[in-house]
Amino acid sequence: MAHHRRDAQRVRILLAQECARLMADEGIPDFRTAKRKAALRLAIANKALLPDNREIEQALFNHQRLFHADRQALRLRDLREAALDAMRFLARFRPRLVGSVLSGTAGPSADIQLHLFADTPQEVALFLMEHRIPFKAADHRLKLSNGDSACLPVFRFGMGNHDLNLTVLTPLSEREAPLSPVDGRPMRRAGLAEVQALLARLDRDEDPV
Repeated sequence: MAHHRRDAQRVRILLAQECARLMADEGIPDFRTAKRKAALRLAIANKALLPDNREIEQALFNHQRLFHADRQALRLRDLREAALDAMRFLARFRPRLVGSVLSGTAGPSADIQLHLFADTPQEVALFLMEHRIPFKAADHRLKLSNGDSACLPVFRFGMGNHDLNLTVLTPLSEREAPLSPVDGRPMRRAGLAEVQALLARLDRDEDPV
C-alpha cells in the first residue's frame, strides 16, 4: 500500500511539472487545459492522479525560477508597469490587480486582470466609450466570499502589447475578495501602492513575486 501511494505521488509530481512546463513554455493559459494536455502526453487516464491547482502553481514557480529567472523578471516588470498605467487610468473605479501578474506566474500570453468597483457595469462601459476605447464584453464566473457562484461582467481590450481583463464588482465586494480558483481562499488583490512596491522590489533584483 505504501509503495502504491509513493507511485501515485510521483505521478502527481510529474503531472504538475508537465503542467508547469506547458504553461511556462507553450503559453497554455489555464490550469484545466494544462491538466488535460499533460495527462494526454504522459498517458495518464486516472483523473484521481491529477494534481490540484495549488500544486501546479508551485511547480510553475519552481520551473520559472529554474529555467527562466531573468526572462520572468523582465516579463513581470513589463506587465506590472502596464498594469500600473491601467490602474492610474481607471483610478475612479479603485482598481485592484489580481491573477498571475500579481502572483508572479504570468506566462508569455498572460493578460492583466483587474478588479474594478462600480454601482453598475454600465459606468465602466461608458467610461471606456468616452475615451474611445474599443472593448469586448463577456461574463466571468467567480466564487464569492460566502461560497456562492456569481457571473460577473468583464470588459476586455488591448493596451499596447498587452490585453486587459476588467472584472466589475459591486462596491460591497471591495472589502471581501472572491475565492481564488487556485486554493479556494480569498483572492489576493493589490492596489496601486502595492503594485508600485512590487516594481521597486524587481528594480532591486529581489524575489520577483
